[in-house]
Amino acid sequence: MWAASAYTVAAAAVPASLPHHIRRDGFRCRAEAANPNDSRKKVMVIGAGWAGLASAHHLCKQGFDVTIIEAGSFPAEEVSLRGFRSPYRNIFSIIEEFGLQPFTNWTSSSLHTSESVEVEFPIFQDLPLLPAPLGALLYPQFSHLSLADRLTWIPLIAAAIDFDGTDAAWSKYDSMTARELFKQFGCSERLYREAFQPFVEVGLLAPAEQCSAAAVLAMLYYFVLSHQKSFDVVWCRGTVQEKILNPWMDFLKSKGCRFHGNKTTTDFIVNKSTGGVTGVLCGKDVYEADAFVLAVGISTLKSTITSSCALQSKQEFLNVLNLSAIDVVNVKIWLNRKVKIPRESNVCFGYDNSTGWTFFDLNSIFDEYQDEPLTVLEAEFYHANQLLPLKDEQIVARLLSYLSRCIKEFQEATVIQQIVSRLPKSATHFFPGSYKYMMKGSTSFQNLFMAGDWIISRHGSCAKERAVVTGLEAANQVVNYFGVGDFAKIIPVDDDEPHIESLRELNRRLNEIRAQTPFSNFFLQ
Repeated sequence: MWAASAYTVAAAAVPASLPHHIRRDGFRCRAEAANPNDSRKKVMVIGAGWAGLASAHHLCKQGFDVTIIEAGSFPAEEVSLRGFRSPYRNIFSIIEEFGLQPFTNWTSSSLHTSESVEVEFPIFQDLPLLPAPLGALLYPQFSHLSLADRLTWIPLIAAAIDFDGTDAAWSKYDSMTARELFKQFGCSERLYREAFQPFVEVGLLAPAEQCSAAAVLAMLYYFVLSHQKSFDVVWCRGTVQEKILNPWMDFLKSKGCRFHGNKTTTDFIVNKSTGGVTGVLCGKDVYEADAFVLAVGISTLKSTITSSCALQSKQEFLNVLNLSAIDVVNVKIWLNRKVKIPRESNVCFGYDNSTGWTFFDLNSIFDEYQDEPLTVLEAEFYHANQLLPLKDEQIVARLLSYLSRCIKEFQEATVIQQIVSRLPKSATHFFPGSYKYMMKGSTSFQNLFMAGDWIISRHGSCAKERAVVTGLEAANQVVNYFGVGDFAKIIPVDDDEPHIESLRELNRRLNEIRAQTPFSNFFLQ
């Protein structure tokens, strides 16, 4: 383990063969720019997911000397929520920059339950515009849910109005579970079971009783309630790695960015006199830079903190050890016959007590499978801890059983090829009380900045759009730190519709009055 004050590595421990970017300096292996006369500021981005690539993207355009290191191979594997929702404007903007057109048209989707209840979600922007959130309430085709049940979610709009994304709002709702939220605001049991429970299990990847009400409100408003078209989704016409991330890396390389894979961060070197970070340790290698962007998931960061005396010296990083992540299992199968799947994407829940899952018709989504005479589909299980120890054949058999309950034609199909990927602790868990342990984009190290889908941001986005936004915010922190370059222009979420903004302003004023009224807390209890 590296100590915070350990600036050297024993000569005997230095590898005999070093990469071309490493030179010996006494007993130290030091990373440096390909051109030693390059006077540009060096920025090290740790993590090659959406957040890290977004940060590097802007910094390269501003002329910084950028290097990305990644614990695994490039690019980092995408987990969960693979679609691209209508509000992902920053992602769409970046992809347009390097000339890609990787997406399908807007698609509809279905919700399947273990009781064979099916809900059809339309392409909302193709329907007449209704004031938010009436479109999300009235247009989905709930075959077994009465209008009376659907109307019981109206009181929940009050919570969505009250939740404005501030620290106070997160603190107010984060200690409550999502299940408690729906009960408190009067949602009918049937509405919860057939709409909100699967929304939580697939959106936040865990059962509602294990998810923060604040996180649910943030997601619910962003994807469903804010604007009618927010739920609309497009899909990548192949794997995200092949169609987006690999070309993105090529674009960054053309801008001078360097990539080093299979580099696990073990510690940071800190200048005791300035309090700034001067280098990152990856085993026996040292990578020096003038600023650092740490854009990794919770599990990776927890592992780094465990080995890093430098990070352990800061309470904000010790707090991260209280956070947790969720297990995901991904399954891709080829079937011996063509099964007609009505919609490209399908959300499923209720097939066991704690696991939500989705499946996608790759014959309709991926270019390479459109003319395939067989059925090719991909499924993903969330909160899949009880699936991880099973053999591949057991997981595939369970999937086929579940699929047969969704669409009867699957009963006649046989799996002829399969790929099972286990992704333990790979997705953020927004559990009740987690907000107080999450980090902001800046840290107490003056030149170390954070990015990721779990980093606190006031932008209002969720999932991979939030990762990209925090990556751009971290890049802006670097620009501000050096006073060099232009700030990234982050596209804000769409403004609230006038009636929603009026309700939010009224709610803010009422909250101010309550806060100033003696004994208000007593009477509100």
